[in-house]
Amino acid sequence: ILQRYYGLGDTQVEYQIIDRLSFKKFLGLESGDKVPDEKTVWLFRENLTKTGAVELLFKQFIHFLEEHNLIFNEGKLVDASFAIAPRQRNTREENQEIKKGNGKDLWVDQPNKKKHKDIDARWTKKNGEKYYGYKNHIKVDSKGKFINKFLVTDASVHDSQPLNKLLDKSDKGQPLYADSAYTGEKQEKIIRKYRLKNKVHEKGYRDKPLTNKQQTNNKIKSKTRTRVEHVFGFMEQSMNGLVVKSVGIFRATGIIGLINLTYNLFRYEQVKRLNLYKD
Repeated sequence: ILQRYYGLGDTQVEYQIIDRLSFKKFLGLESGDKVPDEKTVWLFRENLTKTGAVELLFKQFIHFLEEHNLIFNEGKLVDASFAIAPRQRNTREENQEIKKGNGKDLWVDQPNKKKHKDIDARWTKKNGEKYYGYKNHIKVDSKGKFINKFLVTDASVHDSQPLNKLLDKSDKGQPLYADSAYTGEKQEKIIRKYRLKNKVHEKGYRDKPLTNKQQTNNKIKSKTRTRVEHVFGFMEQSMNGLVVKSVGIFRATGIIGLINLTYNLFRYEQVKRLNLYKD
């Protein structure tokens, strides 16, 4: 949790635990207690990921929020954000093989090099900027602004592609808000499948621009939809951004899952401290 909130690496978090009394207090350590070293921190996170404990903890906290009536089910928001991964220095030929799905066949005679190569992360381009890494796809409760569900993909996957896996039967009857990236016949079928009220932004086309009524409707929807930006905004500004310093989508999913859980924990603290929602 300390790592994910402050954006610290394993070496950094070891140093900060030694240096900061607040970190020791958070961990229940006294001044003379032994501090876990960077290898212990790495192994602990590795075990959390391998055993599926991250997803389990995330679901348990959602259950806790439901028990405290903080998941309101009055609407859902879906969106995705990039999780930046370390760039790989590969040859053009190696990158072509990775894109073809043959990354596992590379560097077989160089095991030490191979374990540092990420063959799951991908490049993509958005609004003229290039990104390398993964995507954090989330479903958010529109009133409480808690992340209900998440899915991790490589960065090249379109925002709308995991929609079917983000939605579930418990969303029935609720309005669904999303930007125009989630428009299309396939997405509309998924929304109807789960019986949600479609509040996705309408999209204009070259030969068919939005009407004044459609533009007005989009502005009305934006007042609710933009709440999902508050979630990613907190991650970027207060949690030092969505950054993954690991190799492979398996570990990236564990780290991003912990980022989402950490966000929910801090959102809960904010709700309780400010008493935003009274019984």
